[in-house]
Amino acid sequence: MTTHQEWKQKADALKLDGRAFIAGKRCPAVSGETFPTLNPSNGKVLAEIARCDSKDIDLAVVAAREAFESGIWSKAAPSHRKSVLLKLAQLIENNTDELAILEAIEAGKPVAECLGLDIPESAACIRWHAEVTDKRYDALSPSGAGVVSMITREAIGVVGAVLPWNFPALMLAWKIGPALSVGNSVIVKPAEQTSLATLRIADLALEAGVPPGVFSVVTGFGESAGQALGLHDDVDLIAFTGSTETGKRFLRYSADTNLKRVILECGGKNPQVVLPDVADLDAVAENAVAAAFWNMGENCSAGSRLLVHASMKDALLEKIKAVLEGWRTGEPLDPDVKLGALIEHKHYEKVLGHIEAAKAEGAHVVAGGNAVFVESGGWFVEPTIFDKVTPDMSIAKEEVFGPVLSVIEYSDIDDAVKIANDTCYGLAASLWTDNVNHAHKVASRIRAGTVTVNCFGEGDLATPFGGFKQSGFGGRDKSIYAHDQYCELKTTWIKLS
Repeated sequence: MTTHQEWKQKADALKLDGRAFIAGKRCPAVSGETFPTLNPSNGKVLAEIARCDSKDIDLAVVAAREAFESGIWSKAAPSHRKSVLLKLAQLIENNTDELAILEAIEAGKPVAECLGLDIPESAACIRWHAEVTDKRYDALSPSGAGVVSMITREAIGVVGAVLPWNFPALMLAWKIGPALSVGNSVIVKPAEQTSLATLRIADLALEAGVPPGVFSVVTGFGESAGQALGLHDDVDLIAFTGSTETGKRFLRYSADTNLKRVILECGGKNPQVVLPDVADLDAVAENAVAAAFWNMGENCSAGSRLLVHASMKDALLEKIKAVLEGWRTGEPLDPDVKLGALIEHKHYEKVLGHIEAAKAEGAHVVAGGNAVFVESGGWFVEPTIFDKVTPDMSIAKEEVFGPVLSVIEYSDIDDAVKIANDTCYGLAASLWTDNVNHAHKVASRIRAGTVTVNCFGEGDLATPFGGFKQSGFGGRDKSIYAHDQYCELKTTWIKLS
């Protein structure tokens, strides 16, 4: 296995290009302005990124619309689009090491996670949607003799995809896989903290055969590039993953302009509900730690609330703390590290603020609770577990988006369901039980888009992902359902003579 030093040498050898990718080529922002992207593990500048604004968005939209109307991609045979997307998936796999390093140094993610999951899963996602491209059929309605009534799907047109910083390549794949499969042109605005891997994948898309204008990456800040994309009258759809607050802004942008379709995947305050009938607490502990601390807790589906009956809480907590000892925090390019750095100083301070507020409200720290490696200049926080958390505490209600787990006691199943649903969010949940009746009945009562039973996860590429309440709006990522949301549904009624 590549060593920490070897990964650092590979990272140092990379030539980082922060120019935007518009109409099939790399280019600076129209203004010529740039901004620095930082390494979360040491706070140092990695590269200068093009600081795009509304002028650059205009250029990308014009190129996207021209490409769409030309039919070079939108009217191409589905088998052709499939072939190109399969090439893109292969090119991502061929460049796994480079992309994994870009994610590790720019997002603070452990390189082992990027190498073993994020990049391979990004390629697999694009491959999955590519394979669907030439396998979906439209329909005829049962309208009787004398008429042919066709029900068909058409690509919606120009799609804007606004990405989060926690899974840059994977969230890109979740958006462009289905959107490109059905024939749209796509303009991507990555999070300003994590542009490099997205830009590199744009290079690979051109190499794979995606025509110029069909896929652009416009880098910059939300208040300039993101807002301009949301307000643009020639953008037909916005697909956004990120905070609920920002998601609501895109709904306002739509209402204030052309009523573009909006698809939102937003925040979560996700419960892990452990019922008293569970015998294998070791399995629960392994999954509870992964649910709470995977990707430093910077995950919208993180299981940040552990709901457990008082009769088993102490035993389960001891097992969780034992598992956590194997989760080492450190420099992201160290392949033995499981917890890297938080994304930026502002977020680091926010997470530490949540921890201090929980202490002040009476929650008990049973593990972690501190900043670490402060001398590195990076933004590292210990994985933290709070006991004695009550449902009314801020730590039980607010999305921390960091390595923090809150343990909450409940009295009976009804109480557990009530606490699980006592949130404005409804993205994901986990349920632990050895009783099949409880599995079905309790899972059906939890208001969340994905409920996993006796495991933590988000399903696979064949299952839709999105939320209830303020966790989601307008559609789902992944699965065949994602294709429909990037299409218009048309009825063509032909009267026969």
